[in-house]
Amino acid sequence: MIDEPRSYRETWQRSIDSPESFWREAAQGIDWFVPPRTALDATPASVAAGTARWFAGGELNTSYNALDRHVLAGRGNQTALIYDSAMTGTKVSLSYLQLLSRVAKFAGALRANGVGKGDRVIIYLPMIPEAVVAMLACARIGAIHSVVFGGFAATELAVRIDDARPSVIVTSSGGLEPGRVVEYLPLVHKALTLSAGSVRTVIVRDRDSIPGSAADFSGPGETVWLDWAAEEDAAAPADPVSLRSEDPLYILYTSGTTGNPKGIVRDNGGHAVALAWSMSNIYNVHAGDVYWAASDVGWVVGHSYIVYAPLLAGATTVIYEGKPIGTPDAGAFWRVVNEYKVQVLFTAPTAIRAIRRVDPEFLELKNYDVSSLTALFLAGERLDPETFHWANDGLHCPVVDHWWQTETGWAIAANPLGIEALPTKPGSATVPVPGYAIEILDSKGRPVTKVGKDGNIAIRLPLPPGALLGVWGSEERFASAYLSAFPGYYATGDSGHFDEDGYLFVMGRTDDVINVAGHRLSTGSLEEVLTLHPSVAECAVLGVHDALKGQRAAGFVTLKAGETIDHDRLATELVNLVREHVGPVAAFRDVTILERLPKTRSGKILRKTIRQIVDGEPYTVPPTIEDPTVLDALRLAVHAAAPQVQP
Repeated sequence: MIDEPRSYRETWQRSIDSPESFWREAAQGIDWFVPPRTALDATPASVAAGTARWFAGGELNTSYNALDRHVLAGRGNQTALIYDSAMTGTKVSLSYLQLLSRVAKFAGALRANGVGKGDRVIIYLPMIPEAVVAMLACARIGAIHSVVFGGFAATELAVRIDDARPSVIVTSSGGLEPGRVVEYLPLVHKALTLSAGSVRTVIVRDRDSIPGSAADFSGPGETVWLDWAAEEDAAAPADPVSLRSEDPLYILYTSGTTGNPKGIVRDNGGHAVALAWSMSNIYNVHAGDVYWAASDVGWVVGHSYIVYAPLLAGATTVIYEGKPIGTPDAGAFWRVVNEYKVQVLFTAPTAIRAIRRVDPEFLELKNYDVSSLTALFLAGERLDPETFHWANDGLHCPVVDHWWQTETGWAIAANPLGIEALPTKPGSATVPVPGYAIEILDSKGRPVTKVGKDGNIAIRLPLPPGALLGVWGSEERFASAYLSAFPGYYATGDSGHFDEDGYLFVMGRTDDVINVAGHRLSTGSLEEVLTLHPSVAECAVLGVHDALKGQRAAGFVTLKAGETIDHDRLATELVNLVREHVGPVAAFRDVTILERLPKTRSGKILRKTIRQIVDGEPYTVPPTIEDPTVLDALRLAVHAAAPQVQP
């Protein structure tokens, strides 16, 4: 891996000035069947088009790098995966040798069902070990997996089937959520009736606690339904196939603001090199360490940091079926950390805010020993300073806010603990990660030189290894979505600024910047102010329609558990806080107090949907929503809202 210099600034500068030598050295952390002839295969034209490629000429297998090489190195008995289900009480540990055996067998089962290199396989599974097995089995034989969040609506699953054209779907009888069971098989069956008919085979992993099996859907028809256990038992283990660096590893769909979701394509070589490098240099995690990304395999965090990165690094990864609260209480995360001696925990700020709301005094935390934690990493949405301080005070370990996207696959900005632990600044994602040349641009693509002034966050091309190859089946969509706004740059769609020390502050999506009577205001800065109030657990600020000013800022807040403050008093105090910290220019006077904010299953606040409801616009219930009933409560609260507070 990268040797001296080990200071962050020198390491980052080298990655920008000499990407060829920098990433060639990083590639030594991966086992290649055929070494790459070059690290960066690029021309000015390919860089501008976003088609520069990493590690051309190299051949490898991601499954081999995640499993076989560790077994061959004598670490087959080390725990590779810990499965902990708070829903069923099931706890299972698999060694690297055991996980390799299961992956090789299921890869053989896929191969026996006609799956080979380049074929697509949709994985529609809950948070169970078979999700990891299925992903690595696809990687082993060169199939391209597309994981769809378990329980997604049949219509959304059908859209992904029609775009990816898979020959096989791997699924389960269902998933478990607090208070309910989600049966998957009827959803898969309906999706097949809605789609164009590419699927030949459905392989079903039965769960004892959930009704439904492959036998229930077998019979006449073009699609054959098979039992996972029978297929795995009968299969001959498959050896890893040699794949070109640029061969696709997976497709992961990300929702756009309009139209169908975009299928983000990830390669094998760049992905493996970047993730292996990130584990030691960003997270300071090494072989034998216990790493837990409390996410879902259906999201990019699950792909990168539940499955691939920890196993590429030879670490132990935790797959958890449960929630931060309610399974059974706000001590759920701390129990897992205590029980498995987790060293690095990676989750979303919304999970920590949920725990803080229910247990602001750390009463549940006191029941567990979390001294094994060396760091808490947070990403997925903006980390407000109040939540940062709360977690930092309670856990007594570095709290790292870092920023990345589905498209990049790993961190764009972070505190690189494995290179140099930098001082933290609440509200900042710290500094650009080596490989990322970040610039702040104005609306015309000109650099914003003023320190602290918000602009469009853009990344100078080429993107580093591990970033998207493109959009599945649409070069035009790739260019229009990411490259056309600022030629020569990848447009992140986020706004923010650098401070005088080069720290990056990501303030929100560019469409979250609101214009109040000609004054541009960041919703992120307004949210920071609202969370200063001791009664507020979390909040969202967005711009809603105003006949006079064009837009006005409206705040939506939830309260900490047990908080009994009078709502009118709270609204007045919040308005005064904004006036004090931002000024009268914000013209902030709308406050709605809610039991819960509408969120996706990955914890992101559904700002667009909130805005549509407030403005009385037509809307559809997002397929990613965690609980649709929250929207009913929001509509009632908006219609019953008290008159605006006069600052």
